[in-house]
Amino acid sequence: MPKFGWLVVLTCLWVPAVIHASAAATESPPTSFEYKTALAYSQDVIGKPLGEYQLTGLDGKAFSLTQLRGKPIVISLVFTSCYQICPMTTRHLAKVINKARDALGHDSFSIVTIGFDTPVDDVAAMQHFAVQQGIENSDWKVFSVSAEDVAALTRDLGFVYFPSARGFDHILQATVVDADGIIYRQVYGQAFETPQLVEPLKQLTLGHPQPADTMLSTLFNKIRFFCTTYDPIRDKYYFDYSMFVGIFIGAAIIILMILWIIRESLRRKRAI
Repeated sequence: MPKFGWLVVLTCLWVPAVIHASAAATESPPTSFEYKTALAYSQDVIGKPLGEYQLTGLDGKAFSLTQLRGKPIVISLVFTSCYQICPMTTRHLAKVINKARDALGHDSFSIVTIGFDTPVDDVAAMQHFAVQQGIENSDWKVFSVSAEDVAALTRDLGFVYFPSARGFDHILQATVVDADGIIYRQVYGQAFETPQLVEPLKQLTLGHPQPADTMLSTLFNKIRFFCTTYDPIRDKYYFDYSMFVGIFIGAAIIILMILWIIRESLRRKRAI
């Protein structure tokens, strides 16, 4: 074998092993809370499917997340014994959700909050939390989850949490899931900017045609997609009619020019 032959062979064997080990390390849940590690773990689930889990609603009835398939879902995880961060994050999320519904349609996506502290976050605790945060209505689904399912559910969502003196250390995260149950985007922070959540929802609800959409509804959604604009001063989305009018005028001018060219071409042919 040539002088560097063994080096090439060893490199070919070593590099895939390192890549595989790195991937496995990323996929395994962290053993202690470090923000960078938790963030990488959270990002790693994007593009992966969310499994089927049985949750318990505020009415005490069993509910499967797969019942929400067909439109995007926003999922947040909380623990109800948190008296500051989780409530503040939920109230901010509620404000952004209202803005998203105003812009995209009230029923264009679903919103879900789940309690991950299973010994404490039972139906009664989740009911109290929902009332305190003003999300106790049918438009915002609030669930508890069993101790058997919480580990798998949080793994699917890329969410890690560790007991601490403050209750739990965890990353502040809202997960956007697409209509097919695939993790699409993670949104981080206690008071994130409105477009961080609304833009991925906008892409999913208006930018991706659904199987049941007609050609007309697809065209209408495309127009809404390009003309729904964010105003940072008002922190609000609105339909920019001027953009729509500009598109209409531009299309009308092009059509008129084509008609004029055709007419002139016919006139010259008659003259010949």
